Amino acid sequence: MILGKYKAYDAHCHIFPDKIAARAVQGTDDFYGEHSVGDGTVNGLITEGVAAGIDRFIVQSVATTPHQVRSINRFIAESAAAHPDRLTGLGALHPRSEDIAGDVEDILSLGLHGVKMHPDIQGFAADDPGYLEIYKQCEKAGLPVLLHTGDRRYDMSNPNRILPLLEKYPDLTFIGAHFGGWSIWEDAVKVYKGIPNFYVDCSSSLPYLSKESALAITREYGADHVMFGTDFPMWGPKSEIDTVLSLGLTDDELTQIFSLTAEKVFGIMP
Repeated sequence: MILGKYKAYDAHCHIFPDKIAARAVQGTDDFYGEHSVGDGTVNGLITEGVAAGIDRFIVQSVATTPHQVRSINRFIAESAAAHPDRLTGLGALHPRSEDIAGDVEDILSLGLHGVKMHPDIQGFAADDPGYLEIYKQCEKAGLPVLLHTGDRRYDMSNPNRILPLLEKYPDLTFIGAHFGGWSIWEDAVKVYKGIPNFYVDCSSSLPYLSKESALAITREYGADHVMFGTDFPMWGPKSEIDTVLSLGLTDDELTQIFSLTAEKVFGIMP
């Protein structure tokens, strides 16, 4: 096993029903100009991840239209129920849903552990006043919100959009995917470091950063605010794990990043 003594969670994984997985993966590849290494299926995720030494996967999918929300959430919940020792599910929300409160209640009833949204793909500015009901309802429900954050091409989820939310909803746990700012990593950490309700994962970041930059960003946030994540199927777990292990982090930092932060944020019983 690559990880040896470390228990490990992959805190950022996408899964899709088998019949649409190839199409869904291609759509993400087209958006980012990348070529995913995985097939996007539940079995593909578990097979490759377990072989790399990952114990548990935080699984999610993005609703591109409001009518997809509840079907996605049932798929995620059913997948987690079928693999209770491997999968922890996050629900999807869409800002243009006509029943945000009902969607959040549905997520709670399904036993999901948080919410995933992607402002850039879903087409909304994260701090748009018309869509703040999502954060209000998630804060009330105690559901952490994993947001795609950052993109130099757009202005949907950059720090100027997220910082007002952190201030307005101090009791809501936010997770900024991709070290808090995909393609603007160094700028993002300057804004977010030290904010108590803001956490990050390292997904879709390590292939673009030098080891020196990745180590510095991790330590600026603090290991207790960083989670390991691959963005599977975009990136493979083995290469991502190898990179994290090569950064020069201490055993305590690695233990925190690979498991303890995710347990705290998503309420996972060890």
